Amino acid sequence: MPKRAVLLVNLGSPDSTDVPDVRRYLEEFLGDERVIDKPSWGPARRFLVNQIICRFRAPKSAEAYKEIWTENGSPLILTSKAVADKLAAALGPDTPVYLAMRYRQPSIASVIERMRADGVEEVLLFPQYPHYAMSSWETVVVKVYEDAARLAPSMKIDCVQPFYEDADYIDALHAVSKPYLDQHPGDHVLFSYHGIPVRHLRKGDASKAHCTLVNDCCNTCSAAHAMCYKAQITKTTRAFARRAGLRDDQWSIAFQSRLVGEPWLSPYTDKTLEEMPAKGIKRVLVMTPAFVADCLETLEEIAGEAKEEFMHAGGEFFQHIPCLNDQPPYIDFLAGRVKAWLGGATPTATEAVQSARTLAGATA
Repeated sequence: MPKRAVLLVNLGSPDSTDVPDVRRYLEEFLGDERVIDKPSWGPARRFLVNQIICRFRAPKSAEAYKEIWTENGSPLILTSKAVADKLAAALGPDTPVYLAMRYRQPSIASVIERMRADGVEEVLLFPQYPHYAMSSWETVVVKVYEDAARLAPSMKIDCVQPFYEDADYIDALHAVSKPYLDQHPGDHVLFSYHGIPVRHLRKGDASKAHCTLVNDCCNTCSAAHAMCYKAQITKTTRAFARRAGLRDDQWSIAFQSRLVGEPWLSPYTDKTLEEMPAKGIKRVLVMTPAFVADCLETLEEIAGEAKEEFMHAGGEFFQHIPCLNDQPPYIDFLAGRVKAWLGGATPTATEAVQSARTLAGATA
């Protein structure tokens, strides 16, 4: 039997909270053409990202990272390592688990080289993103296939499709959040998802006739949903609300983290929370299902800044529900998918997977 392994890939983190390290991270992250894809002309784009955005954003971001940094480093990296270790323990010694980050360390290229040196022949790529977006799931998959084609061309790579509506994933979300929901029955639940430009939705719609054009497009069946972030987060939220028994008036959706210059998905989380107390919603639980591990966006932006804004606006109670992190329900979900693959079940190649492979110039 060929030697098989699992590759988990998440976003990444600066090497430290020092401004130069944060700037290097931002240059790599925001320099990704699937994150900031305008202007398309190389020199102008690099100048915009490196000399304007990163130069002025790095000091502020460094201060934010200091708010969440631990004695052992980045929470995202530490949690991701814990997930990899616990998944490896669940699978046993015959199926090693590797961990890479899309930006900074450990890099995808370095981990692929390590897998090749270890004799790995078949890999299950498991992007740590439940939903498709060109700036998250797609960029990870494309980068893995690009680096593998260059460094280990004989390595066979299968890829787990976005699992936004997977019943076992919804069960894991519910199991981790249930203690908080049970302690505060009836409180409003705000699902805060990472924002993306509205333009990215249209860019991913191959038909060019559905996303943002059809009335209630996210709830109208379409093949475009295979590559539509907003449709997928809508499905996640509705599935979770049904699983948790939430009333329709007990939950809402908002979007965090945006850049100026063009329309992003709305309503915005910060504005939504500021307006809630005046509307009579003074107790709120906030979930962030686009992230499987707590990071800057959840720990500093939501549990820190958003809470302060909500309470200042007249809120009485605010609770950020932690992400899945390395909790047993999530490890069980990951292990279940890997064991199915080991048993011969090939992950379904959605349009998103095929698109990423085509963009990478690789074949499955």
